[in-house]
Amino acid sequence: MAVDFATFSLVVPHVANCGKPVLLRGRHGIGKSELVYQFARERGQPVIERRASQMTEGDLMGLPSITGESTRWNAPDWLKQACDEPVILFLDEVDRAVIEVRQGIFELTDSRKLNGWHLHPETLIFAAVNGGEHEGASSYQVGEMDPAELDRWTVFDVEPSVEDWLTWSKNKVDGLVWDFINQNRQHLEHIGDYEPNKVYPSRRSWVRLDECLSLAGLLEESKGHGDVIFNLACAFVGFEGAVSFKDFSDNYDRQVTVEDILDHGKVEATSTFSITDHLALIEKISASGVLENRLAPNQIQNLANYMVTLPSEHFMTLFAEVGKAADSSNIIDLNDTTVASVGRTIQEHLVEVLG
Repeated sequence: MAVDFATFSLVVPHVANCGKPVLLRGRHGIGKSELVYQFARERGQPVIERRASQMTEGDLMGLPSITGESTRWNAPDWLKQACDEPVILFLDEVDRAVIEVRQGIFELTDSRKLNGWHLHPETLIFAAVNGGEHEGASSYQVGEMDPAELDRWTVFDVEPSVEDWLTWSKNKVDGLVWDFINQNRQHLEHIGDYEPNKVYPSRRSWVRLDECLSLAGLLEESKGHGDVIFNLACAFVGFEGAVSFKDFSDNYDRQVTVEDILDHGKVEATSTFSITDHLALIEKISASGVLENRLAPNQIQNLANYMVTLPSEHFMTLFAEVGKAADSSNIIDLNDTTVASVGRTIQEHLVEVLG
């Protein structure tokens, strides 16, 4: 059974607290490595990352030196650090490694030692692979992990939700890219089998495209650069995603932002919005995190003015988002706010909507 990133982040500390190694299995580009680094940041431990697929026996075991009449193995730098201090030892692409390296990793995961070198008691082992039981797993040229090998790991098949990516990326990618994925979720990544040599989108490739377009200054003034944006998008995310992204960027209107509604009260800017546009703006408000803090009186008033223009279902959606915050101040203030255009409070409007 696959778990999303939120669930993994909730349960993995229990595995780490008892020192057991963790194996993440999932499609490429979904953020498995980022999960490991995020866990390490929360735990306050550095990450030592090694690509098992690029290692030989010498990279794993180190080199011998002669001491008297015998030899002693000198650990490679990464292993010595993992033995001397608490770190997160992250072994990526284990199922692409040669069998000799994988056999050596057996001892690390099973006995927390390798060739006489013992890991620090607080060092934790993580690994990531593309193999597993997820859809499309057969498309990867990886070695199968037999039962004895898997038995050394605590195995998590990870399948992140779109919301996982939207939450993670809200302050990491440009608003145009974020809004496009939010409104065109089928283009975030390819699910299923892959045709040979065809470029497909992934969560990682959208971030890479965003970095390229942002550095080139093409996202601030997207109109007029459609052909350039299209060709770059084709290279990063493939033809289908590029077509939709170009069309979206050609018609993208940056005027209605969260700040426009809450700070400046530009409710009239949404007068031509479709139901989809309203839903996208509501999700943008929620994802911004602004509702987690107490809003100023003018922001509450502007929010109320916008809410009464919404269809009933969307009004309830935004009302529920305000109510989710740990601090109930905003929902209390909102209920008591009178909207002049309808001549009633939000609480009275709520009663009418429910009726």
